[in-house]
Amino acid sequence: MTLLTLVRHGQTDWNLARRIQGSTDIPLNETGRADARTAAERLEGTTHHSIYSSPLLRARETAEIIAARLGLGAPVLVPDIREREFGEGEGMLVSEYMKTYGDWLAPVPGAETLDEVAVRAMDALDAIARDSRRRSTPVAESVIVVAHGGVIRSLISHVSGGTLPRDGDPIVNGSAYRFEASPGMLRLLDQSVLI
Repeated sequence: MTLLTLVRHGQTDWNLARRIQGSTDIPLNETGRADARTAAERLEGTTHHSIYSSPLLRARETAEIIAARLGLGAPVLVPDIREREFGEGEGMLVSEYMKTYGDWLAPVPGAETLDEVAVRAMDALDAIARDSRRRSTPVAESVIVVAHGGVIRSLISHVSGGTLPRDGDPIVNGSAYRFEASPGMLRLLDQSVLI
């Protein structure tokens, strides 16, 4: 068994403006760096053995801040936990996106579906859990994974059979969600454990 704590990256200027980032590589702003420091402080009370991250700058910098605070090595970058590809919707304000496409589930040219994001993220988390178990002592390995709101939302939805998160429940910058991974299985233990 591997305990996975998924942390959403800190705030960016595009988050603040409510602009869809997707795979666009936007850095953290100062509030985002503070979000990362706060998440790290809250993670200090528990044991973690390693840290993984999306390669996008906002996640990578969040992971680096957390790793430095917790005394972990450099984050291992995992391309398949990057944010959802929004295709033609990328860069739009959320209000424009909703006016154009109606909702988050609507087909958008060039965009991934939430199910496609969940499948690639599940595969990536399975690989992370296998990698950590290879290096693990007999006790359960505890791993931090810094990802994105769309990725975390798709995973929570997938493992809860679509019952969570509830409509309107945000995936807040710097929040964390704890999962348990065992071969071929992922289970949500806690949601919004850190805000």
